[in-house]
Amino acid sequence: MLRRQDRQAPAPAPIAAPGRRCPLSYRYGAEELNRPPAFRAETVYVIGGLYGNPEALDTILAMAAGEKGDVRLVFNGDFNWFNAEPDDMRLINEAVLAHTAIRGNVESEMTAREDGAADCGCNYPPYVSDETVTRSNEIMARLRVTARLFPELSRRLAALPRFMTVAVGSERVGILHGDPESLAGWSFAVEALAPADRELRARLGCSALALTPATTVARWFRAAKVRVFACTHTCLPFAQDFMVDGALHLVINNGSAGMSNFAGSGYGVITRISANPEPPSASLYGIRLEGGLRCDALAVAFSPRRWLARFLRCWPAGSAAYVSYFERLTNGPPFHLQQAARGRVALTR
Repeated sequence: MLRRQDRQAPAPAPIAAPGRRCPLSYRYGAEELNRPPAFRAETVYVIGGLYGNPEALDTILAMAAGEKGDVRLVFNGDFNWFNAEPDDMRLINEAVLAHTAIRGNVESEMTAREDGAADCGCNYPPYVSDETVTRSNEIMARLRVTARLFPELSRRLAALPRFMTVAVGSERVGILHGDPESLAGWSFAVEALAPADRELRARLGCSALALTPATTVARWFRAAKVRVFACTHTCLPFAQDFMVDGALHLVINNGSAGMSNFAGSGYGVITRISANPEPPSASLYGIRLEGGLRCDALAVAFSPRRWLARFLRCWPAGSAAYVSYFERLTNGPPFHLQQAARGRVALTR
């Protein structure tokens, strides 16, 4: 038995590598969403993961203009990423900041003070390769250089909130980037939610990943007092309903507005939440909740050809973004539309 003076102090926890960290400033609690709504609207578009794609942005603006009634656009983070050229940086951010936005990890890190190596802030889980993490940090390093050319835009981005609660019709909606505990949380990744998608988890190499149980999701809904959580960050879209205290609630993650989301597809995805109970024509899948609230994933049918040409001018073959994303931009991820409609959520095409 060790004497008191012989006992060793516990080893300090290892410091996570850049790209796998979750800064304290990213953290909050679901109860912080239990606040008066920032605004009320008949219809809200939640636009996550635009990733600096101006072709997708133009398509989304045209979709909103074609809606009947009041439509509010909320960009829920990572609207920057591939827009490392100054003209694209200005174009994307001026357009987004003309609407409502919260910041994602990209906006948080590209405007952070310099304190060492660039960190993409993605908080990547262990099943994402070190090479992917390194390339993301390289992309962030280039974005930071460009962002310094626009101090006023950077100031406005840094001042954006981490989350937002809004009212759609008579229902409250929590708009997040990651999950109800962190701006860069992965608990609302499709591969992380019970019931397990075993095929997807095997393909991603995360079969042993602990699942986020329905009881935890229900606790978050009760704490936030919202009917819907609308999120992004984890790059694969889905919607899944949860029965909480006798009423249907919904988690809907749009994946990416600016990249292909399904194998063989060339379109982005955004979330539409509306007090109008009729499904929109661009719906991929959706659900009507009690009381008439309609929630849908909408296809963003931008021109893949024009977007790819623009991407390659900024990120040619061999660059960090090319190596990480060219395959997804051209062929989509190994994920299928049928996997995105979970529980009572129904495919609409």
